[in-house]
Amino acid sequence: MNELIYIIIALLAASVGSVMLSGSLLVLNQKWLEKLSGYLLCLAGGTLIGSALMGLIPESMEILPVREVLIWVLFGILFFFLLEKFILWRMCRDDNCKRQIHTAGPMIIIGDAVHNAIDGVVIATSFMTSVELGIFVTVSVVLHEIPQELGDFGILIKSGYSKKQALFYNLLSASSAIVAGTVTYFLLDFMEEIVPYALAVAAASFLYIALADLIPEMHKETKAKESILQFLLILVGVGVIFLSAASHGHVH
Repeated sequence: MNELIYIIIALLAASVGSVMLSGSLLVLNQKWLEKLSGYLLCLAGGTLIGSALMGLIPESMEILPVREVLIWVLFGILFFFLLEKFILWRMCRDDNCKRQIHTAGPMIIIGDAVHNAIDGVVIATSFMTSVELGIFVTVSVVLHEIPQELGDFGILIKSGYSKKQALFYNLLSASSAIVAGTVTYFLLDFMEEIVPYALAVAAASFLYIALADLIPEMHKETKAKESILQFLLILVGVGVIFLSAASHGHVH
């Protein structure tokens, strides 16, 4: 029972804690928030690409053959393409509707929910190995999630969500970590079988969002100074994930 208490506390810290930090942006006025959300969108692009290529995919490859992992990543990309098409069909009100950044909002909520669920499984599994390992993994997940959640908040604001809606949906997607972690405690053997496949699909969603939604939005800004700043923010996002992966080995 002590294990379960530790797991729940860790899951709350890793999910709700990181989201509430991103929610601190609510104190900013609309003008500054819109400006900052554009920068956070670039940061999110870097963390999404970094998480997929240096965290999720390598972890999946530790369990499954490389070819199988890449097939699941391909499947995930195709799935999210169809999902975005469905969202567009539901959102469009005329025959000439074109693709917009607004589709990134629902996509990031779904993708982040999958990713947070995986974090929940990882945290629960680590605590069931040892409390020390659990604490170490939780800290590393929190450090990884802070820039990710900040970026997600920026994406939702840029996608047309209000500040309160963005906070609510971030909390909603973060709650998947608590659910998945608690379920893992009771069904560890079954959940372990799913993890590598979920990792690959989550990586696909992150790559798709970054490359199909966020980067095209960044290209709307053509000024040299802003473009350089965008690139530097992408590098910062990638760098955060790289340092985390280098410091903690297989933990993303």
